[in-house]
Amino acid sequence: MDLPINRTLATEVILLGFSQNYKINLALFFLFLAIYLVTIFGNGFMVCIVIVSSHLHTPMYFFLCNLAFIDFCYSSSAVPKFLVDLLILNRRTSIPACMIQVITATFLASSESFLLVVMAYDRYVAICRPLNYPVDMRWSICYRLVVFVWVLSFMTTVFPSLLMPVRLCNPNQINHIACEVLTIIKLSCDSTKQNEIVIRFFSFFSLSLPFVFILISYIFIISSVLKIRSSGRSKAFSTCGSHLTVVVMFYGTAMIMFLGPSTGYTSNQGKYISVFYGVIIPMLNPLIYSVKNKEVTKIFLVKNT
Repeated sequence: MDLPINRTLATEVILLGFSQNYKINLALFFLFLAIYLVTIFGNGFMVCIVIVSSHLHTPMYFFLCNLAFIDFCYSSSAVPKFLVDLLILNRRTSIPACMIQVITATFLASSESFLLVVMAYDRYVAICRPLNYPVDMRWSICYRLVVFVWVLSFMTTVFPSLLMPVRLCNPNQINHIACEVLTIIKLSCDSTKQNEIVIRFFSFFSLSLPFVFILISYIFIISSVLKIRSSGRSKAFSTCGSHLTVVVMFYGTAMIMFLGPSTGYTSNQGKYISVFYGVIIPMLNPLIYSVKNKEVTKIFLVKNT
């Protein structure tokens, strides 16, 4: 296909980042470096502690371990490059590297979305069907659910990306800190209507439907908890509180970004929203689960005494 008039194929992408002021970027470098280190330590600790501690070898902690692994990889897919870009003015990324980052980020985000559904189902069975829990959530089922999460995420992100390659044209600047699908397609040489329809469809499938399923699960969970004696309600709510907090943060920002009107926010607002769900949330997830989970807190205190 011929290129549009006065446009040439881009060989690299220039990320504008937050600022061109070196002092501001230096301050941001130390801030995001601290966030990244907390993210790596927190999620790495969660994975290791679940693997090492035999009494945490339960379905709930198995899924939590997978969530921590996803957050570890999700943050590492973009933050290291972003930290380097804060220290240099030449923020150029090759097209293949940019596309790999886009596919990796969307794949991991989709995986987290589907995994949160599995975790909600685990809490539903534990609270609403406790007698059936050993059967419904036996290890063979847990392993299959996690494999299903990864395969479904691949089919809804990587597979469509490979079937619909995008040609990028100059000018090749994007107002972002990383390569993201919604900003990258704006550089497309061709019409993006079909791409936007596909993105909307798979965003609805990967975000809206899982979120609705989680809401339905918690309607049944809350209904069952209210029937429990007051002495057992706090324990039941504590096991779901951390998961529900993560769900609200993740789906809230992701649906605003991918399902909201494309003209409803400026490029700066979109950039800040993506920073929250791509950088801040992976840091907060292990902290939320550690603070609200007494077993993890006890292990952490023992390890540091």
